[in-house]
This record gives sequence, C-alpha cells and structure tokens, in this order.
Amino acid sequence: MVFPGTPPPPPAGSGSSPSGPSTTSTKSSSQDSSSAPSKPTSLLPKPRLDYATLLADPAQTAHNAMIRNSPLPHGPNHLPHMIRLRDTQLLLLQKISNVRSKQKEVSHLIKANLGDKEELVRQAKKLKGRITDYETNLNATEEELLELGLVLPNSSMADVPLGPEENAVEIERFGPQPIPSDLARDHLRTTNWYELLDNEASTISTGSSWPYLRGTLALLEMALINYATSICFKHGYEPVIPPDIIRTDIASRCGFNPRDGDGDSAPTQTYHIAGTDLCLAGTAEIPLSALFANRILEHKNLPRKVVGVGHAFRAEAGARGSDTRGLYRVHQFTKVEMFCVTAADGEGGEVMEEMRRVQREIAEGLGLSVRCVTHYSRLILG
Repeated sequence: MVFPGTPPPPPAGSGSSPSGPSTTSTKSSSQDSSSAPSKPTSLLPKPRLDYATLLADPAQTAHNAMIRNSPLPHGPNHLPHMIRLRDTQLLLLQKISNVRSKQKEVSHLIKANLGDKEELVRQAKKLKGRITDYETNLNATEEELLELGLVLPNSSMADVPLGPEENAVEIERFGPQPIPSDLARDHLRTTNWYELLDNEASTISTGSSWPYLRGTLALLEMALINYATSICFKHGYEPVIPPDIIRTDIASRCGFNPRDGDGDSAPTQTYHIAGTDLCLAGTAEIPLSALFANRILEHKNLPRKVVGVGHAFRAEAGARGSDTRGLYRVHQFTKVEMFCVTAADGEGGEVMEEMRRVQREIAEGLGLSVRCVTHYSRLILG
C-alpha cells in the first residue's frame, strides 16, 4: 500500500524503514515576532487528490463544502472549472502517451537503420518539441487543478448531525454525577491561592495566556502525561515525543489551514518562525503524520498506532470572557494524542472506536464525569 506520490521502496539494507495510506486522529496569530513565512519548501512529492471521487457528484461535493462552512473561492463555478481542468489533464496525458509511443517507433527505426535517417531524426526532434509543449500545459493545468482541489474540505460522515451543539447525538455517559458548580472551586482561584499558577511571571515573560505551572500543578501535568501514555502503550500505541516545530508544508498537507483572515497581513493563527518555512505545531498530529509520510506500509502491518506527547501552540484569536480565563484558551499546552494509520478500506471506523474505548479507560480511571457525543464529524468527550 502506497501513499499518493510515493517513490519505489528503497533497496534492502538501505536503512530506510517502510511505511503509508489513511490516517485517523485529531490554529495560531503571527505577531510581530512571527512574521510572514518564507516560501514553503517540501521534501515530498506533490499531493495527489482523488479527482474521480471529488468530481463524480459535483452537487454533493459543493453541498459538503457548504455544510462544512468552507466557501469555495470561485463560488458556483469552482467545481465546473475543476471538471474542465480534469478533462484537459486527461486529454494531455493521452496525447503525451500517444506521442511517446510514436517516439519509440521512430527511435527503433533509427537504431535499426531503417528508412530515411535524416527524415527520422527530423521527426524525432518534432515529437520531442510536442512532448515539451504538452508537458508545459499539463504542469500548468495540474497546478491549478491541485490548488482548487486542496480548498475542498473532507467529507462529513452521513450519520453525523449538523447544526448547533444541541443537535449533537449522545453516545453514552459514564462516571459519577457531576457536582454542581461552585465559585469556591473555581480553578483560577484555587491555583492562585496555592501559588500554583504564576500569572505575573507570564505577563512579564510572554504575555497573557502563556501559563507558568508550578509545584503540585506541574507535577500533576507530568503525572497525567505518564498516566495517559501508559494506558495507550498498554493498548499497543508506540510512545513518541515529536518535534514541536514543523515545516509549513507538512501542516498544510494535514489540512491545518485555518480560515480566519484574508490577505498577507491578516492574522494567520499559526506562529511562523521568521525567515524560514517552519512553524510551531498547532497539534501533535502534524509532526506525527511526518513519521509515515513518503513511505510504504504493508497492509499486513496496519494499523500503525502511535501516541504522541507534544506541545500545541495556538493564538486562539477571538473574544475572551470569564469562561476562557486561567487555563482555558491558552496559547501553549501539552497534549497526549493518539494517532493511527489505517487501511483505506473502512478500517478507520473500527480504529476510531478503539480510540474512544481507550479514552474512556483514561477518563474512568480519573473518576471524571463524561458525556460522549457525535457532532460535526468528530467525537467529543466532555
């Protein structure tokens, strides 16, 4: 099983590990210190989209974009234009194939010394020029087709409810009955009283929403990381500590393209490292995905399961209030994240359900009150 655009596997003993196909898993403002990134570079082949599926039912693809709140840049003409580009792509590929076939015939005649050699050489040069012209047009066509295709959102599962949160479907509840809220148990009041959260130091060092965890609170975070990771490990997940910095190309390929501003000067929700093509990871799944990029995975070795421990960096632009103060909507937080690579034949649903069971085990062990719902194409534990 091969990722789209994957080169042939390396020879035995080359030191490269085989790896491949679909993934099952889970934004930040560039301030003055995170100026616009340099032109992204990539060590990977260009993405290959399944245009046959995307364009088989244009009305459904457009409807999916609407319900996912992903406006298409060219409006109602977006998909028809993609169809025209796809038709042009296929036509050019066929023409290139035909000319290459003719090229081989002429080359064979020249090598066999059959026919008028001068005329054959003239034909060979003419055919070479035609291929160059066709390939130039093909590259331009494929570039535009890919650009238009990449803005299309992933498809929502048919059974996932749409609309506001009250439309969510509850899967289950478990754990003790929630305790009624009480201002005396406010987490910010408690952490400040015991000097576990240092907001003054945060203001001096970085600014608001970059918390310092101290003493018992710091130990609690480390204990929770170890606790969650150990349960995942028990269920066959390989622990990984990925880098917190990633190429912007990788983030883009993971679909981490927040839509919260237009133009080069607008906030981007991604913290870029000035003068480079690097950014801070908004979620651990982005660097985890690079573990399997541009590799071949044998079907018999799937699914591949890893659990990553990393920091997530997000600007979280927007209004703030009493419900987002303290340790809510912070710009940096530690995250334990399960990440799986599955076969593209429907295995992903089974693995997602397994991940939910692992999450339940983690939450039950902590004595948490949990309501699990399905909403907007994702499961939410809350």
